[in-house]
Amino acid sequence: MSEKRKILTLCLVTNHPQVLLGLKKRGFGEGRWNGFGGKVEKGETIEAAAIREMREEAGLEVSDLEQRGVIDFCFRHKPGEVLEVHIFHTANFTGELVESEEMRPKWFHIDEIPFAEMWADDPHWFPLFLRGRKFRGRFLFDEEDKVLEKYLEEVTNF
Repeated sequence: MSEKRKILTLCLVTNHPQVLLGLKKRGFGEGRWNGFGGKVEKGETIEAAAIREMREEAGLEVSDLEQRGVIDFCFRHKPGEVLEVHIFHTANFTGELVESEEMRPKWFHIDEIPFAEMWADDPHWFPLFLRGRKFRGRFLFDEEDKVLEKYLEEVTNF
C-alpha cells in the first residue's frame, strides 16, 4: 500500500528562557498545548505556510525561520496515511499575541513545559529542539494517541 502524505508545518517561537505554545481549542489535537502550524496551501512554500499559520493562529509576524526537524506521524487506525510535519524555530517576531478561534497562546518557561498536556511524542524531540539540534523522526500512535513505535535521530541537514 502506498503512503498518502500530508505536508504540515509547526512553528515554535522562543524568547529565552520561554517558548510560546498554543492550547488547541478545536479540531485535531483539541485540548493539547502545541506549536502553531497547519496545512501547506497550494502554491505555498512550507516556510511561507509556517509564517501564515503563526499570523492566523497567534497574531505574530515571524521571520528568520530555521528548520529544526521533520517528523512523520502515523496512526494505527489510519494505515497508509502519514502526516509529514516540518518543524521551525524563530526568535524573531513582532506583534501582539492574539487568541484565535483555533489557539490560545501562552508563554512557558522552558523548565515548565506542560508535557502531560501535549502530544505523547513531544517529550522525545522537544529537548533536541530546545538545544538547537536538527532531527528527523517517525512516530506511530495507537487509537488513544499513545506512542507505539518511535524513531528519532539527529541530522546535519534535510
